[in-house]
Amino acid sequence: MRNDREQLIARKQEVLRELTRARRQLDGIRYGASPHQRSRRQQLETEVEQLMAEEYRLRIAIDRAR
Repeated sequence: MRNDREQLIARKQEVLRELTRARRQLDGIRYGASPHQRSRRQQLETEVEQLMAEEYRLRIAIDRAR
């Protein structure tokens, strides 16, 4: 049980790092007008949403693993 919680915490930290990276990239191209930038912006927005959802699920799983 303890090992599971530690694995969840480790994954949450990894997700938070990925989320920070994706947000920084998104901030860097947020106002880009080229088709490539719009496409990349959409990809990053989707990635940020997915990472936020995963972080939330992990937070709940960590709380339940106490």
